[in-house]
Amino acid sequence: MVVGILQIELAIEWAGSLKDKRRVVNSLKDRLHREHQVSVAEVEALDEPRRAIIGITLAANSVPRAQSVLDRLLEKLGTHPDCYVSDHRIEILSGR
Repeated sequence: MVVGILQIELAIEWAGSLKDKRRVVNSLKDRLHREHQVSVAEVEALDEPRRAIIGITLAANSVPRAQSVLDRLLEKLGTHPDCYVSDHRIEILSGR
């Protein structure tokens, strides 16, 4: 089994309140889960209106498959109109 982990820092520069941020984050979380069957959670910077740190995980049967899905997610988030990716980290765990 292979577990892929993607941690993304999003900048939401226009957000004036936590309500604005939550609207963007919740929309992203729901869409990524629905379209890619991954687990998504906001993991840090919960009280910062212009910054969100999102954790995404998935289980896969091979390292290339996990890497491919995480790369696609990163690319999709990079073109989102309401925010941009300011930092990211990918980790692949493989075990038997």
